[in-house]
Amino acid sequence: MKSSPETPSPAADSPELLEAIKRELGDTQFTVQPTQDQILTLWVPTDQAAPLLRFLKTKIDRPFRTLYDLTAIDERVREHRQGQPASDFTVVYHLLSYERNADVRLKTALRGEKPSLPTITGLWPAANWYELELWDMFGIHVEGHPHLRRILMPPTWEGHPLRKDHPARATEMEPVSLPDARQDREQEALQFKPEEWGLKRQSEDSDFMFLNLGPQHPGTHGVLRIILQLDGEEIVDAIPDIGYHHRGAEKMGERQSWHTFIPYTDRVDYLGGVMNNLAYVLAVERLAGIEVPDRVKVIRVMMAELFRIASHLVWYGTFAQDLGAMSPVFYMFYDRERIFDIVAAVCGGRMHPSWFRIGGVAHDLPKGWDKLVREFVDYLPRQLDEYDQIVMRNRIFKARTQGVGSYTLDQAIEWGVTGPGLRACGFEWDFRKKRPYSGYDQFEFDIPTARHGDCYDRALVRVEEMRQSLRIIRQCLKNMPDGSYKAKHPLATPPLKERTMHDIETLITHFLSVGWGPVIPPGEAFVGIEATKGNNGYYLVSDGGTMSYRTRIRTPSFPHLQMIPLISRGALVPDLLSLLGSIDFVLADVDR
Repeated sequence: MKSSPETPSPAADSPELLEAIKRELGDTQFTVQPTQDQILTLWVPTDQAAPLLRFLKTKIDRPFRTLYDLTAIDERVREHRQGQPASDFTVVYHLLSYERNADVRLKTALRGEKPSLPTITGLWPAANWYELELWDMFGIHVEGHPHLRRILMPPTWEGHPLRKDHPARATEMEPVSLPDARQDREQEALQFKPEEWGLKRQSEDSDFMFLNLGPQHPGTHGVLRIILQLDGEEIVDAIPDIGYHHRGAEKMGERQSWHTFIPYTDRVDYLGGVMNNLAYVLAVERLAGIEVPDRVKVIRVMMAELFRIASHLVWYGTFAQDLGAMSPVFYMFYDRERIFDIVAAVCGGRMHPSWFRIGGVAHDLPKGWDKLVREFVDYLPRQLDEYDQIVMRNRIFKARTQGVGSYTLDQAIEWGVTGPGLRACGFEWDFRKKRPYSGYDQFEFDIPTARHGDCYDRALVRVEEMRQSLRIIRQCLKNMPDGSYKAKHPLATPPLKERTMHDIETLITHFLSVGWGPVIPPGEAFVGIEATKGNNGYYLVSDGGTMSYRTRIRTPSFPHLQMIPLISRGALVPDLLSLLGSIDFVLADVDR
């Protein structure tokens, strides 16, 4: 394997883009902030944010059509601002242009305890849920939002959890009590009031007809609630209600040391295993300036692709089961167990091995790893061919999925769809190819696509992705480089053992590095990867300490679920289960 730079900058065309923005706004209306990830980052006044966003989306050549992420930072106790404008809260817009293969990050400064800014839901419908997060997590009021409410926290929750003055642990809060008056208030808050959600009666003398799906319904693949407004069996509207699986992962990321947060990442997309570690450690390494050895890159790729197959097998079997086929799920879970045998032999864990480290992996590959991997990549292709026969070519499966839950490529881009859902619309885009990281540019594999953007095509893409993952793993098996399993960088954790016994100073350094973790220089960086369900990324802000100041997790399932109302209207109730299964979401990935 040839050496390749880790995670190239997604900042193409920055000089040309800056000139265009200057012509639109004037060079006094924004300032440029340098960042470790080299994404073009601009500070703009709050009243100029929406006009600039509109310009970047609708007026510029090769526009930024995707609102990739929208979040905020509580700046009130941050020490290292590096010349940034003064603010109590910073709202961060992250835009993506596929035509440019480039990102741009816009920031606007807000002051005071009750900050506010105007909505951009008129520009991007996907901004809806992201702006609800701004209010729920940070208390930032979004003027003009169609239905500003809690989205992840219960409606009666007091405070805004991602503010720095909000407690991070239950032990920092008052003991929970539930007197009768509070219980009545909580139950009243859970009552669904259709008019508040913008739902309308068909006529003055008619009433709503609702079906409350979840949060325990097995077809929802987790604790998701969907309120359906029906006309007979036809879905008039659908309201997803999320937050039941919210565990405060971003808050945890701001109170754990850099290296002790790694196991928490496993639990975000809990079917993705070390794939979750990868996006996080790449972002930390970008902040710290760590370049890992080629052997580390290939090991990471091999383990990530094994987990891609494992995750897809779970989706494949449960999707078939949702539509009435009982046998495939047992076969596919058996194949997944074979992957877990490899993972356990290599990592020591199975579903949540938490094995990647800042600067490398926990330990080198054990003896005999290659035999296990070779046996698996020789075994699985025959199984996939058989599954094609019993699932993908099954006439009942086709009838339940073809033409159901379709969306166009323009809609996918508009709503922030990534991964198989985007490629099912005919768009040949994969971050492993377009923005190769961890040496993916050294591997030969194809990008599967389909044409119709429906449930069947989303399945078609994922099935072929498993075959492409097998191709990548075979190349790892054949071309595993020699060398170290971790970087010789002082911020890599844990430090190399042989350095610790030289003198007392190095022993103390080892003890502190393992106990407290590395001290990451001040700065910020984002790295996104092609994860199992789409693009997963970590936006990390360091204040020069042993813990992250701001940990933002951009997950693919969050924008994907937001599309449910759009693609379910006019469908029948049974079609909704096909639609949900084809999205392949994990609720912990949605709620974090």
